[in-house]
Amino acid sequence: MLGVGRRGPLGRDVDDEAGGAAAARRDVAVDEREAWAVIGCVDGVGPVSFARLVATFGSARRVLDMARARDAVRALVAATADDDGPPTITPEAARLLVAAAHEPRTVVDPVRRAGLRVLTLVDDDYPTRLRRIDLPPPVLFVRGDPAALERDHAVAVVGTRRPTGIGRATAGRIGDAIAGLGATIVSGLALGVDGAAHAAAVRAGTPTIAVIGGGHERLYPAAHVSLAAAIVAGGGAVVSEFAPWTHPTRGTFPRRNRLISGLSDATVVVEAGARSGALTTAAWALEQARGLYIVPGRLDDPSVAGSLAFLREARDAQIVVGIPELLEDLGLLATDTRGVIHVPVDAGLTPVERAVATQLAAGRGSVDELVAGTGHRSATVLAALTSLEMRGLVVEAFGRYRPTGALAASGRRRRSAVPVSARRSAA
Repeated sequence: MLGVGRRGPLGRDVDDEAGGAAAARRDVAVDEREAWAVIGCVDGVGPVSFARLVATFGSARRVLDMARARDAVRALVAATADDDGPPTITPEAARLLVAAAHEPRTVVDPVRRAGLRVLTLVDDDYPTRLRRIDLPPPVLFVRGDPAALERDHAVAVVGTRRPTGIGRATAGRIGDAIAGLGATIVSGLALGVDGAAHAAAVRAGTPTIAVIGGGHERLYPAAHVSLAAAIVAGGGAVVSEFAPWTHPTRGTFPRRNRLISGLSDATVVVEAGARSGALTTAAWALEQARGLYIVPGRLDDPSVAGSLAFLREARDAQIVVGIPELLEDLGLLATDTRGVIHVPVDAGLTPVERAVATQLAAGRGSVDELVAGTGHRSATVLAALTSLEMRGLVVEAFGRYRPTGALAASGRRRRSAVPVSARRSAA
């Protein structure tokens, strides 16, 4: 990182100035990354204004230097104007930037205290998917492992904060199937569908990304503080574009939703009422040319009224007709040279669970059949079935167990071995 440090650019004490002036200069000495954070936390300085300021003055540190100079407000406002239009920041925003430039530690210290990693748009490890959207945020504040933002496959799973029992279970099953195949789940840490999706990833031991609608010091909802900690402990990340002290408001969540879809290859909407914020994420996914998949529901169910309306109006949205089909549409199922799908259902399973899963995929469904096929005792088989049920890989009906999710996809393809191309042509 760049920076002059506390002892001047050559490492010498600045003894030729008055003590007060030297102290003031030390107080405002920040490196380039910290300067990005300071500017990024100023209300009214958006991506366009940020880019114009840095382009005009050459670096974020030089922007702060200019903000401490005489007649700074006029110079900052003028720097964001171009030949085609008016300035993009107001004098009030410029005054806030001037204040931040004189007291940068009010930003830098909370970031350090919270143990946050600052990612800037010019960093190599700034997430590639997010860099490709229009006007990506110049600065991200990350708690956890930034590498989680760059995994090969990332899928957003979003929905209402008040799901039905079926909706919550569906979110968990989809989350289990996606995370079980090693893909990253991205969501908003909200109650309901978001929390169920994150929890599925944590159970599977797969990193998950939570994008929050406020600052890290104002984590919302408070009920998910432990879940956020589990996400970080599991190799995932909690991400915000807001200053650490920012309170979440009605206006911050649409910006958060833009990042949820932007960090993902595709978005899956599980349940969304007519006014659900998940529909904003869905709209952003289409705007960003990412995939969009919507789980339908009953025609008279208000919990899916928004989902059904979106399916009617958005031609590019696809219907989720089943978890195996969703996994195939998301590109998470590998195919061989003949186009036959193979699913790594044993990822993260114990040897007993793997043996039971293999028997289920082969069509054996009763406990007696599973005991005979695996050679394990009934109690051992039942314990494995319980674990598989919790992961969304098995369901039970009338005393027989059948595979679902990734396990169902695996069993179906292994039994039929019908190439994907032939299956699609027959349809």
